[in-house]
Amino acid sequence: MINDALVAALLLVSGAAALISSLGLLRLRDFFLRMHAPAICYTLGSWSIGLASVLYFSAGEKQLTLHVWLVVVILAVTAPITTVLLARAALFRSRQAGRAIPKPLLSAAPVPDKPLEE
Repeated sequence: MINDALVAALLLVSGAAALISSLGLLRLRDFFLRMHAPAICYTLGSWSIGLASVLYFSAGEKQLTLHVWLVVVILAVTAPITTVLLARAALFRSRQAGRAIPKPLLSAAPVPDKPLEE
């Protein structure tokens, strides 16, 4: 009974993450900003569904089942790669069309104006 409640709570967390992600898609105005909301919420949603699946199938089989984590790990590896490729393609298309592109992020360390002497 407690296991079912925990699985249901994890699935509700995943649903809330999907809802927040979709609201982010509606509210943000630019493609590059719109990529941020789903990427953040995707991680929380996929991990909570993975944990809910492990709990559900482990309770049903009376042993720990971790094969569900294989799907979650594959998703966790491929989602950031896909996000980066989409961002690069959008940046390339924006440059080719002559549209204004987002400013580059500032680096943590200041970039010197002149090359460093060796």
